[in-house]
Amino acid sequence: MNLGERIHGRYIHNRRARVLSNSMASLIPEYFQVLDVGCGDGLLAHLIAQKRPDLKLTGVDVLLRDRGYIPVAQFDGQSLPYGDASFDAVMFVDVLHHAENPMILLREAARVARRIIVIKDHTMEGFLAGPTLRFMDYIGNARYGVALPYDYWRRQEWLDTFVTLGLKVDVCISQLRIYPWVASWIFDRTLHFAARLNVS
Repeated sequence: MNLGERIHGRYIHNRRARVLSNSMASLIPEYFQVLDVGCGDGLLAHLIAQKRPDLKLTGVDVLLRDRGYIPVAQFDGQSLPYGDASFDAVMFVDVLHHAENPMILLREAARVARRIIVIKDHTMEGFLAGPTLRFMDYIGNARYGVALPYDYWRRQEWLDTFVTLGLKVDVCISQLRIYPWVASWIFDRTLHFAARLNVS
C-alpha cells in the first residue's frame, strides 16, 4: 500500500462512507427494497441500513471481496440477474464511470427498478477535472482490482442520457462535501453529484 492509499484509508474512506450514506439515505423513500449495484464490500449499504432500518438492501458486484458487510451476489457488469421491476430502487454509488458500457447498465437499472434510480457519480467540470478524478479513482480503487476506464461524463452528457432512457431528475445534490475542508478545495468542487431519478 503506497502513501496515497494509506492517507485515503485513514482520513478519507470512513468520512466518505458516512457522508455518502447520509446523502443516499435521504434520497430513498420509506420501506423501499433497494438493489445496490457495484456495492463493493457492502459498507455503504450497511451504513444506510443502520440509519434506515425500514429499507431492505441487496448487493451485487462484478468483483466479490473476501469480507463483506452484507451478502453480495456476483454479476457480469452488464445484465442484472433479476426480473423486471424486482426492486423499488436501484442505486449506483461511484459505479457507472467504471462500467464497460454505462448506458447498458443504466437501461438494466430502469428495467429492474419499479420506482427510482439513485446515482452518485462524477461530473467532469472545471479546472483539471480529468486529472483530479483519475487520481481519486486510482487511489480509491486500484488496489481492489476495480476496472479504471476513467470514463467521466460532463453534466450535459448525464442529462442527455437520462432523457434518452426516459428517466426524470427528481432531486439533484451538487455539493456533497465528501472530503475534509482542506482537501475539499481540490477534490469536491463541482466534481460530484447525487440524484434521484424517477423511472417512467
